[in-house]
Amino acid sequence: MKNTFHSAMLMILALLGSSSILFAQTNKGGETLVKNGATVSLEYTLTGEDGKVIESNKGKEPLRYVDGRSQIIPGLEKALVGMKPGTEKKVTVKPEEAYGQVDPKAYREVPKETVPADSLKAGATLFAKNAEGEMFPVRVKEVKDKTVVVDMNHPLAGKTLVFDVKILDVQPPSPK
Repeated sequence: MKNTFHSAMLMILALLGSSSILFAQTNKGGETLVKNGATVSLEYTLTGEDGKVIESNKGKEPLRYVDGRSQIIPGLEKALVGMKPGTEKKVTVKPEEAYGQVDPKAYREVPKETVPADSLKAGATLFAKNAEGEMFPVRVKEVKDKTVVVDMNHPLAGKTLVFDVKILDVQPPSPK
């Protein structure tokens, strides 16, 4: 009976063609799987290739994102597709699928007087605003006599990232 029902549903779906009805991808156990449009909650620990922890949300608020909306780095998003709640995975993401390679064009020289005195040292992190008013971190690369060289690359640019991820919950895509 189950196979007859399944065949009938496939026939109905084929007749519907490309209607606006969305069905969540589920596995045989009935759990919703990570797929385009699903809302995913997860916990993670992010380390570098050296194993040093960069960031973790374990024991904190889960990370929530909508799959397929570019809300997390592409390499991680691709690796999570098809996972179900309760599953864990180690994901290694190369720079090209994360924050990209370090861009030498993202270094800028700014007048020394525009940088706070307590930040006039290599490695200091400042926050700048883009044209849209969004804040982003920049790092002091070098302090010269009259200028300061700042690095506007993402702090994780050029790095291979290792994520230990656990899917906590997956909600099916919302109907359009």
